[in-house]
Amino acid sequence: MSNIMDDTSTRLSQRLSGGRKTHGWSLADLATRSGVSKAMLSKIERCEVSPTASVLMRIATAFNITLAELLTDASAEAHYQRAADQPAWTDPATDYFRRQVYLTSRLPLELVEVVLPAKTTVAIPASSYVFIRQVVWVIEGQLTIVEGDRETKLATGDRLEFGPPADCAFRNDGSTPCRYLVAVLRQR
Repeated sequence: MSNIMDDTSTRLSQRLSGGRKTHGWSLADLATRSGVSKAMLSKIERCEVSPTASVLMRIATAFNITLAELLTDASAEAHYQRAADQPAWTDPATDYFRRQVYLTSRLPLELVEVVLPAKTTVAIPASSYVFIRQVVWVIEGQLTIVEGDRETKLATGDRLEFGPPADCAFRNDGSTPCRYLVAVLRQR
């Protein structure tokens, strides 16, 4: 089974150092652009920590890529991909799980399956939404999305299209995990 969790540290280390070299940035430059401390970035590059979803989103945004593009090897594109081969990642702080169902350079579309544990919140900065549009569709469970000052409660089958970039929180107030699909349209 191909799994991002198996090689996340190595891939992130390579992506960070390679991205910094490509852009001509120091660790301090990336820290300023991402809002992630220089010490944390250094630990990620040395494979000493497993960063949270929020930290990864800030780094991806600094490089002007999506979280999926940061975590997934784009060279692994295929017309057909078994579920067992779809890259997956679990946030070490919350057990938030994401599986990259679809990502290709041929289309500006990403499909991500997420399982958000009960009584869990994942915060996402507005900067993560600057060059994307997204729709969330709840497959099972309940999900509350706080988008800026607007709160929307979704049940199984409900969907929400996000508006202009705003700080967001995905919150599962329920007693069971919530499973949902995120469709992302890259607009670069």
